[in-house]
Amino acid sequence: MDTRVELLKRFYNTMNPRMLKLEAEIYGFNFLDALAANDITLEYGQLSEKLIQKYKLLNLTEQHLNQFLQGHINKEYNVCQYFNQIANNIFCFNLDNNYKVNNTALIPETTLALKTLKQYLEEYALTPLVIASGRGYHTWCRLDTPVDNNQLFNFSIRIAAKVMASLHEQGYNYNKIKFSVYPNPRVVTRGSLRLFGSKHIKTKEFSYVYSSHGLLDETSSWKYFEKYLTSKIIAKDQFLQAHTAVLQEIQ
Repeated sequence: MDTRVELLKRFYNTMNPRMLKLEAEIYGFNFLDALAANDITLEYGQLSEKLIQKYKLLNLTEQHLNQFLQGHINKEYNVCQYFNQIANNIFCFNLDNNYKVNNTALIPETTLALKTLKQYLEEYALTPLVIASGRGYHTWCRLDTPVDNNQLFNFSIRIAAKVMASLHEQGYNYNKIKFSVYPNPRVVTRGSLRLFGSKHIKTKEFSYVYSSHGLLDETSSWKYFEKYLTSKIIAKDQFLQAHTAVLQEIQ
């Protein structure tokens, strides 16, 4: 098996392994028949803008998941996974450009929001993994033990509020940013996120890791991703301390 598949499974190991969403430019009855083979349930297929297809699949086995992750790494399509409904050892801030004139370009507000978000997280000794998402960034934090989704959400939404307040204080329009946090307990079965290691379905850009030196190339991004898993995982106790501190700050 491709070692990159194992890395993805390790990083996202609390996400639901039996359900995923594919984003692809592939369509047609033969493809749908292939998706629905081997007892996989095709819950829906959706045609989006620019002929991008989205397929939600249920009842996957580990073998199915391995095959889809390999296709994801091979850039045949994008795999998006769903969070566990109760507790997760990962949480994510999704920063996107919400400016309607050009919704594929990075804008100053997005870059500043990322910088501020990283600063706040690192103040609490929470080292994030930042991945370019096309028109923004996915900022992941990986814990050593699962934490209740409500705690993850309560912390994340307050950090997001601090970031937005900081942009406002500096004279920026935070309405130009779409800022989402995951997992959100209210929509945990509906909200999925694209995994690291693919190319963006619209921009065709690889999901590069963003480091202190800027965007890494594809090979270096995979090396950093592995390094994060081996040396930058956050202790649950450290997260709980940060959770308590943020709740005390914002009442």
